[in-house]
Parts: sequence; C-alpha cells; structure tokens
Amino acid sequence: MKQLLTLVVALVLFTGSALAQATVDKELKQLLQTATSPIEVVVTFHGDSSPTPANLSLLNSLGITSGVSFQTLPIAGVLATASQIDALAKNEQVRSLYLNKKLIYYNYHDTHLTGVQRLRTDMEMTTKNGGLPVSGKGVTVVINDSGIDGTHEDLKLGKNLKQNVLGTTNLNSFTTLAPPTWLENVPNTDTNSGHGTHCAGTVGGLGTMSNGKYAGVATGADLIGYGSGGALFILDAIGGYDYALINQARYGIRVISNSWGSSGPFDPNNPVNVASLKAYQHNIISVFAAGNSGPGADTHNPYAVAPWVISVGAGDRYGRLADFSSRGLKGDKGTFTAGGRTWTYENRPTVVGPGVDVVSTRVLAPVSSLSVDMDAAELDPAHVPFYTHMSGTSMATPHVAGIVALMLDANPSLTADQVKSILELTATNIPGHESWEIGAGYVNAYAAVDHIFRSTSFGSTLNINRKFNSNINSREERIPFSINFDPILTSGNSETFEVTEGTTGIEAKILAGGVSGETGNPVNLSLISPDGQEYRSGIYVAFTLYHDRTVAVANPVPGTWTVKISGLNGIAIPEKIDGYVTTKQMLGATGLNDIAGHPAEASIKLAVSARLADGLSGGGFKPDEPLKRIQLADYLMMGQAVRQYMPTNGTSSFSDLKSDQLLLAESVSAKGAALRDRFHTNNGVILADGAGKFSPNGKVNRASLAYSLVQSLGLQQEALNRNGKAVTVNVDGKDYPIEDAKDIPAGLEGYVSVALELNLINAYYSVTQGPYDLLPTLHATFKPLQDVTRADFAVVITRTFTGWQTLAQPLVTSSTSELKAEPALWEKSFSYPNPFHGVTTINYGVEKDAYVTVEVFDVLGNKVQTLVAENMPAGNHSLKFDGSNLPSGTYIYRVNANGKVSSNRMMLVH
Repeated sequence: MKQLLTLVVALVLFTGSALAQATVDKELKQLLQTATSPIEVVVTFHGDSSPTPANLSLLNSLGITSGVSFQTLPIAGVLATASQIDALAKNEQVRSLYLNKKLIYYNYHDTHLTGVQRLRTDMEMTTKNGGLPVSGKGVTVVINDSGIDGTHEDLKLGKNLKQNVLGTTNLNSFTTLAPPTWLENVPNTDTNSGHGTHCAGTVGGLGTMSNGKYAGVATGADLIGYGSGGALFILDAIGGYDYALINQARYGIRVISNSWGSSGPFDPNNPVNVASLKAYQHNIISVFAAGNSGPGADTHNPYAVAPWVISVGAGDRYGRLADFSSRGLKGDKGTFTAGGRTWTYENRPTVVGPGVDVVSTRVLAPVSSLSVDMDAAELDPAHVPFYTHMSGTSMATPHVAGIVALMLDANPSLTADQVKSILELTATNIPGHESWEIGAGYVNAYAAVDHIFRSTSFGSTLNINRKFNSNINSREERIPFSINFDPILTSGNSETFEVTEGTTGIEAKILAGGVSGETGNPVNLSLISPDGQEYRSGIYVAFTLYHDRTVAVANPVPGTWTVKISGLNGIAIPEKIDGYVTTKQMLGATGLNDIAGHPAEASIKLAVSARLADGLSGGGFKPDEPLKRIQLADYLMMGQAVRQYMPTNGTSSFSDLKSDQLLLAESVSAKGAALRDRFHTNNGVILADGAGKFSPNGKVNRASLAYSLVQSLGLQQEALNRNGKAVTVNVDGKDYPIEDAKDIPAGLEGYVSVALELNLINAYYSVTQGPYDLLPTLHATFKPLQDVTRADFAVVITRTFTGWQTLAQPLVTSSTSELKAEPALWEKSFSYPNPFHGVTTINYGVEKDAYVTVEVFDVLGNKVQTLVAENMPAGNHSLKFDGSNLPSGTYIYRVNANGKVSSNRMMLVH
C-alpha cells in the first residue's frame, strides 16, 4: 500500500515520465502542484566540489542559463519551471532538488520569544510611549567586553555606536601611578575574539546588513564599546567601570553589560563587586552573565551574585534552560553590609534569556568566525560575512541588557532595584527547575514594559513567589574532602565516602582557590561507584581561569564511593585540592496524606516534585475530585511555561472571576500564551467558556484537556491540520479508529489526534471476538466528555512534561490522504524514558538515505554496544536499548548519519 501511494504521488508530480532518480523535497513537490511560474530551486549534483562543466551544460541544455554556482560545493541555485525540474529529477547527474525556502533565523526567534517584537508592534504600547515605539531611545549601554568592530554597518561608529574606547591597563606599560590609557573613537577595538561585537549587536545592532532581520533588542539605544583589544583581565573590566562612571553624564550611561566572570564564593570586597556597587550608587545598572559552568550546583559567577546586579542564565529558543548555564546553590543566602547599607544576597540567577545559537554581528576583520560550519548551513550566504552564531550566558546577558534599555525608555526614572524587581515579577516559569537554577524564570520584555506603563499586578503565578500546599521533602548533606594531589602517584589521590539507601543524588565539586581553581591546573574530578563505574567532570582542552569542575550522579547505588583527582594524561601540578560532595535524600512528603495506595500515587508525587501540580489549600491532594478549570489554569502557569499577561486595553475579558483569579485566567486564555509559541500567534491554552465567562469552578473534560496540552507544546497548527480528519490511535504499528470520535466537540478533533499521537493522554481499549472469529478485534474509544480527576491530571501532565523537554512533534499528515505520511524529522535525537530501568527507546531522524551508526558509550568514552551500522532510509527511526546487564550510571549514545552527528545522555537506574 505504501509503495502504491509513493507511485501515485510520483505520477501526479511527473505525469508521463519515469520515477525521479533524484531526491525531491516534500515542500518542492507540494509547490509543483500549484506553481504557474518558475520556482527558486537548489540543485545539488553528485560530486564534492563546484559544479562540473557537464553539470552546467545540463542546466544550459534545459534553458537554465542564470543562477548562482558555488565555488567549493556541488550546488547551484536556479529558477526553474515544472518541466525543467522534472527533467533535472530524472538526470543521473543530479543528487537532489530542494525548494529555496525562507529560513527563520535564531536571533529573530529570540526577540519574538522574549516579547521584544510584540512590544515593537503593539499600538497600545506605542500610544503609552508618547506615540513612539519602545526602542531604548535616550538610553546608553556600555558593552564592557573585548571591544566592538565599529566598521560594521549595524554598529557604525558615529551612528548608534556613539563611542568606541580602547582601554590599556597593562601594568608593564606604566612608569608612574597614572590613570588607565583610553583611546577614544577607535574604529575597531575587537581585534582578538569577536565576542564584544556579537554582544553589542544583540543589545542594539541596527540589522542594517540583514534588512532588520538580525536587529538587536534595543535598536534605539546608544552604544559604547569598551575593550582592551586583547585578553580580558580584571583590571580591564574595572577600567570599563571607571570609564563609565567618569563619562556617565557625558553620554547618559544607564546600563553596563558584562559577559564575563569567574568562579568561587561571592565576596562583596572583590574589586569587581566594589566597582559594580559604585555604578549602582550612580544608578548605572549592571547586567552580568551567570556563567557557563552548568549544570552543577554552585557554579554561579560570583560577580553575578551581588544583590545590586542582574544575573542572567541562558535558555534556548524553545524556552528550556541550557545545560551549560551556571546554577546557584539551593538555600545559599545571607546578609552583609556594604556602601553603608545592609544587603541580602541569594545565590541564584535573576532571570534566564536566550543564549543558545544566537545570531548576531560578527567582527569583519581580522578575527574569523568560530561557527563557520553552522553559519554556512543556517545563514543566507549574503549574511555570512556580517553575522555569526554564538552560545553562552554571554549571549543571554546583552539580550537582557537591551531589555533593560527598553524599560528605561518606558520610564527613565526607574532605579536599578525597580528594574530588577520588574524583570523578576514579569518572568515566565520554566518547567522542571527551581529558583536556584533559573531565578524567576524566562525574561518577558512585553510584560515588563506593560507593568511599567500600567503598574499591572504580575508575579503571583511565579513559582519563585508561591507557597506550595504540597511538597516533597529532601535533605542535603555536604561531605568535605581534601586531597594532596600528586600526579606521579599511581594510586591514592582520592577519598571515600558512604552513600546510604534512599539517596537520590550526589554531586562533587572542587572549590575555587589554590592552583586548580586559579591557574587552570588540568585536573579531572571523578566519582567512582562501589561497582567501579566512574563518572568524570572532564577537562576542558582550552582550559580557562576559574573553570569549575563538578560531577553529578542521579540515583546512586548505596555503598562506599570514591572521589578521585587525576591529571590530563597524567600531567598536572601537585597541590592540595579541597572540595565537597553533596548527597541528597528524599525524606517524604507533606500535604499528600490522602494518596497512599492510590493507583496514581507515583505520578502525583512526581507532578508535585516537578511543580506540575499542587495539593489543595485545605489539605491533601483529593485525587478523585474533578479537576476545576481554575486549577488547570494554575497548573499550566506553574508547569507548562505560560506567559503572564493582562489585556493592555485595561478591560477584563471575564466577569465571573475573583481578583486573585484574573491573572491566571487572562494569561492562559490570551493569544501567545505558551512560551513554546515563540511568535505569539497561537490561541490561549484554555478555551474561554463563552459570553465573557471563564467558569472557574467548571469541570475539565478529556477533550478540553487534550486542547490545553497540545497548545502548551505550541502545536496549534499541527492540531488544526488534523481537524475534519479521522481520529485514530496507533497500537503496535496499526491505526485504530476512535469509535466515539463523534462525541469530540467540533474543532477539537485535531487536538485529540495530536495528544494521542504523542502519548500525552490515553485511549481506552476493549476486545470483541465472535464465536467463529479466528482473531479478536481491538476497539478504541477516547471518552472525550468524561471529567478529568485531579489524579488523572497528575498522570497526564508528567507525560506532557516529558514531551515539553524533548520537543515532541507529531507526524506530518498527508494533504492527499487520510493516511499518515512520513514523520517530520526530529530536530534532535532523544531517548524515552530517561532515566530508565533496563530498557529505553532511542529516537533519531535521518534527513536523507544514508549509512547510519548508533553506538552507546560509557562516560569514559568506552564503547558499550553498537546498535545500528547499516544504510537507513530518510525519516524518523526508533530502536530499543537494553541496559539490563549494565551497571547503573550515565551512558551516551551517538547517532552518525552520513557525517551528521547527534548525541545525548541516558541515565540507567536499577
């Protein structure tokens, strides 16, 4: 049947011709059915260099005489008619034909994700800002970094780049006690790394060389670059503060962006903290990178811990926290006196901003791009000379600095404390993480400016501000160690500690200080289990100052563990190395006294521990009570990354709500509610009840829950594409119709289909067999109008959380058949379940027919098993990995499809 369908599609596309030999992408095939004019096509020939004379002759013979022919790749871009495409597809020289489709660039995504683009185009906001867009106008931001290339048209010296300063603090160049040497109006001060130019473009690049596509956050702000033109040292950074303070009135400096840092404990007497406090006292707002030493605890940049600065963690374009983003330490807080004031600090980021694969301005010369392969693959060739990708909290920091400029545009009189408070109040919860990891959550520029204009009451829905009714209690214990490391010794260099039954996690960390913490002594930190399994922190090849080494193990086996120090290939400097091991134990739960023995007990505990649901204020979870609509709204805000929102026209959408319910209802029902909806185009995650009513105490049925789950994942269009089509569920590779699909409310059929397809919510099954039937018949129903209990929700929401973390995507439905066509390729391989007990499923996508290997390694890099080593067709693939005979621990699988590699970690727990 599948072969017949393929043949039919081919005949439709290429009537009267043989089957195409070349690969023709689906979007091009679809466009060919309706195209009446030439199409922009990317033609790839067989070969490994530029198109050959024979290749070009083929194009000419078909009447294709213009286009672009690359010099190092066997690719040409041409305009071609349907008949020309038909002829190319049948020619043995041609490898593939693809539509020259419009790409969505990641920086463009970032400014949409954080609400910057929505803010620019919202007329209500423009009206409140005196008829001008909120752009950062009148605010000057200093980029205290490696420098800026002011020859770039996006950052042109004399335009938005008001000043470009080369600072010299080389102590060897001074003969007397004298101020730093500043050289102003230098066209290009970024001659070493390109880092500062990228950061500056994110703050306020004009996007000139991309027709605005890669414009920064605050395009109306004035920029000042301060850099040494070389490696950045503390004196260089302090020199930037010195310059900003001296020239504050001259340039109207209000913000200083610092994408650099260190490690170790926070010390208010550190000169960098002294400098940032001085700036705070002059109402200059410091924004600091949290650091790139995650995901271990207590890896936070100590300069970012200062309570008078804004600390920024890094997230991706889907709203998830990046693994590399540094975390604070749970419960680590205290008070101190500085600057004549008593301060309270808390070791955590303030907010999270976009910091993964960010596209921004690149230095034009002489520094080459560090992401040349990604740039060539993802960017328009015309943009490659001017823009590049970078990842890190360094990239998230200038984004938030730009948002601060927008806020000061909206109200120039805001203090540093007020700006920081508003950023925290208006953030969006990030599922599965606590405040010591993410601060208040993902930054939301739109809500921040709205709060400034209207004093909108935000913040009550944030997990950081909540007092939860139910909690999973845990205990942490720190076990210090001190090792006299000697690389010559073949044994020793280690200490042991005990892990007791019920321990849910252990984490080891080397303390900053001594040789290893300050000079980059290349030592590795390891944890070794009682059965000999080793977990390593790894040694960075390009070892940097103050790089933390941490290693964590989830669900460790009980017994005697070893913490060990080793050198890179046995080479390191002898020293005394101090650190500690943190053990975590679950002690029980509070507010869940009515779930013991319930079939959903485990799911309820998981939902509560991940903050996807909560008990009731009156006590207990009440698992068998119906879930109310206002409770669903609360839990979606809590655990499905829903943005805070109140109507900007000042009129409430509902007339049946208490004051403390308004923010919940408005947020979940607003357009662009889900953070996963990056472009703010989808409908809300809960449907209104009609006639201006929200019906907060109304019940939630299974069909409406399916709608909320799918909307929270940002999959509205996928669901709408399925409306009007048969609703089925797949069991063991076979589709079964949902026999009560007629009961699904109109417009929700597609949502039920996607929810079933992604295993977010279950179908119900029964079997019938007549007296003479050889085999039974399976029947599937959905019960769309059945009420959802609170226990039902706990079970379902833990599945949705997995889909949210793994970017689960439904299959692509065919436009010409009710049958499901080939699946959309997964953007990244993933395994489920993870952690797993014995067996897990590894899922991966192959863009085109290729030789594929799937291999599993332990954390030491030893190959454990080869799962696949064969030619595989294009599409999505799944396979089972059985780790039953392996020890508990972390394993890494690697998928190599024709040179394109994807790898991920799996946690095996026995």
